[in-house]
Amino acid sequence: MAIDFAERKALSEGTPTFRKGRWIDHWDPENDKQWNTIGKSIARRNLILSMVAEFLGFAMLALWGIVVPQLNNAGFDFSSDQLFWLIALPGLTGALMRFLYTFTVPIFGGRNWTVISALLLILPAGGLAWAVSDPTTSFPVMLAIASLAGLGGGNFTSSMVNISFFYPQREKGKALGLNAAGGNLGTAWVQFTVPLIIVSGAGLALDRAGLIFIPLCILAAILAWRYMDNLSCAVSDSKSLMMAVQNPHTWIISVLYIGTFGSFIGYANTFPTLLKSEFPEITANIVFLGALIGALLRPLGGMAADKFGGARVTIAAFAVMALGVLGLLQTLESGSFLLFLLTFLVLFGAAGVGNGSTYRMIPTVFQIGRTTPEEAAVGRRLASGCIGIAGAIGALGGFFIPRVFAGLGIEGGFQAFLVTYLLMMVAVWAIYQRKGSALRSMQV
Repeated sequence: MAIDFAERKALSEGTPTFRKGRWIDHWDPENDKQWNTIGKSIARRNLILSMVAEFLGFAMLALWGIVVPQLNNAGFDFSSDQLFWLIALPGLTGALMRFLYTFTVPIFGGRNWTVISALLLILPAGGLAWAVSDPTTSFPVMLAIASLAGLGGGNFTSSMVNISFFYPQREKGKALGLNAAGGNLGTAWVQFTVPLIIVSGAGLALDRAGLIFIPLCILAAILAWRYMDNLSCAVSDSKSLMMAVQNPHTWIISVLYIGTFGSFIGYANTFPTLLKSEFPEITANIVFLGALIGALLRPLGGMAADKFGGARVTIAAFAVMALGVLGLLQTLESGSFLLFLLTFLVLFGAAGVGNGSTYRMIPTVFQIGRTTPEEAAVGRRLASGCIGIAGAIGALGGFFIPRVFAGLGIEGGFQAFLVTYLLMMVAVWAIYQRKGSALRSMQV
C-alpha cells in the first residue's frame, strides 16, 4: 500500500499520526522528541484508564471469596469442600484467561479490547446476582457461574501487554509496576465494599455483590472507548512465547511466581473463609487489609530489587512468608485473633514484595551471557514471553491454595505452605545466589 505525503513526513520526523477509531500509527516511545512532546501524556492517559478495567478484573476474581462464606447463611446448604471449590475455580479459569488474553491486544487493539474486556465482566456479575438470589440453585450451576469470574484474571494480562507498548524501555518497569499495583488494589476494594453493601437489615442481599459491578463495567467501557487509543505497532510475538517455553528459567520463575503472586491472590480469596472458620465472633470489616497491604507493597518489592537484586529480595520475601506461616500456626493454637491478623498481614506484605521482586528478576535472568545487541534483543524477547507464561502459571495459586485447605485442613494447609516457601527460598539461593554460581555475578 502506497504511503501518502503526510505519512512520509511523519515517518521522517518521527511523529505519530492519528486515524479513525483512535488508532495511532508511527508510535515510537524511544524517540525522545515524540515522548517529551505528546507521547508521555498519551501513555499516562492510557495507563490510568487501562488500570480501571484491570482494577475491576481483580475485584471480580476476588468476589466469590467474599460471597462464598455467606452462602449458607442465605439459605444454601453446601459442604465445606463445595464452598472451597467455589472459591478456587475462578483462580483456575483466571489462569487460563491470563494466557489467552496475551494475544487479544495485537488482534483487537488495546483500546478496543479494554472496552470488550470491561463489558465481558457483566457476564459473571449478572450470573452471580441471579444465582445467589435462589437458594435452590444447584452446585454445578454455581460452579459454572463461578468459573466465569476467571474472565477478570485475563484483564491483568491484556492490560500489561497493552501498556508495555506505550512506554519506552527505561520507564516500562515503573509503568508496569504501577499498573499491576493498581489492579491488585481491586482485590482490597471489593473485600472492603461488598461486605457493606450486601447487608440488608437483619438479612443478606447477596445479589448486590454482582449488581454493583454492572454500572461500573459500563462506565469503564465508556471511558476506554472515549479516551483510550489503539497502537498499530502493537503486534503479536507468539514466537517469543515458544522461545521462552524452551528455556528452563521460564519454568523456575513461573513456580516462584506461584509462591508470591499465587499466595497473594490465593490467601486474599480464602482469608474471609478462614477468618469466619477460626474466629466466627469477629464481625468487623477487616478482610480487605491483607490485600491492601500486599498491593501497596508490590511496587516497593520492585524498587528494592532494583537496588539489591531481585533474587536477594525474593529470598527475603520467602523467608518472611515462612516466618508468617509459623506465626499463624502458633496463633491457631493460642486462639489469639490479634496475632492471627498481624501475622496474616505480614504474610500478605511479604507476598506483595515478592510479587515485585520476582517479576524484576525476569529481564536480568534472560540477559545473562548476552553481550551483543543481537543477543540482547533475543533476551528481551525471551523475557517478554516469560512474563506472559509466569503471569498465567502464577495465578494458579488462586486455585491451589483453597484446594489445599480443603484437602488438608487449615493447620495442614499452612504446614504444607511452610515447606513450600522454604523449598522456594533454597531454590532461589541455589540457582541465582549460591557462591560460585555464574548467575550470582549478574545480581539477578
